[in-house]
Amino acid sequence: MLSAFTPVIGREVLTAARRPSDALGGLLFFIVVASLFPLAVGPDPALLLSIGPGVVWVAALLAVVISLHRVFQPDLEDGSLEQMLLSPSALGVIVSAKVVAHWLLGCLPLVAVAPLLALQYGLGPESLLALLASLLLGTPTLALLGAFGAALTLGLRGHALLALIVLPLCVPVLIFGSSAVSAAGQGLPVGPQLSLLGACLSLSVFLCPWATGAALRLAVE
Repeated sequence: MLSAFTPVIGREVLTAARRPSDALGGLLFFIVVASLFPLAVGPDPALLLSIGPGVVWVAALLAVVISLHRVFQPDLEDGSLEQMLLSPSALGVIVSAKVVAHWLLGCLPLVAVAPLLALQYGLGPESLLALLASLLLGTPTLALLGAFGAALTLGLRGHALLALIVLPLCVPVLIFGSSAVSAAGQGLPVGPQLSLLGACLSLSVFLCPWATGAALRLAVE
């Protein structure tokens, strides 16, 4: 399994190093969107505190979605996707490696800067910890669901259909994630929300790589 898993991740990291603008685009989008809301709604601390969890989570979700078309499109254009399909390694393993690389390059930076952006909304230490935990559990699920959507829409012009497919699937993650941060701010337990995020991640890990592989075979045929 590692014979196919590790080289795919290394190839993705090398490709991202050659084109840093692709990897940084989602991060810059996340920073800009999360920073614009306080300017738009005004300096009311109570209002910022109430909308902060939802704004940061929505900005993270949109930042993940706008980068999803790059998961498989370059492989389709340079022919490496056909090599992946013909590889003796299980396609689900290769897809999992692609998703892990996409999360490391596109989602982990969002998780790293999210607590800093959340400070402008006045979130306390408990909320920041809940935000960090919820993003660490939620963004891998977004990446897995997004890869499935990217495979379904592979080869199509424009990315509107990809967003229309992925965004509804991500609604439960968005609700549980923002709810965990809001509950932490009110001094309530966040275990139930984090458990639900963990359940979403477990289900996605089990189903999405194989469903994405099947969608890739249909796209190439």
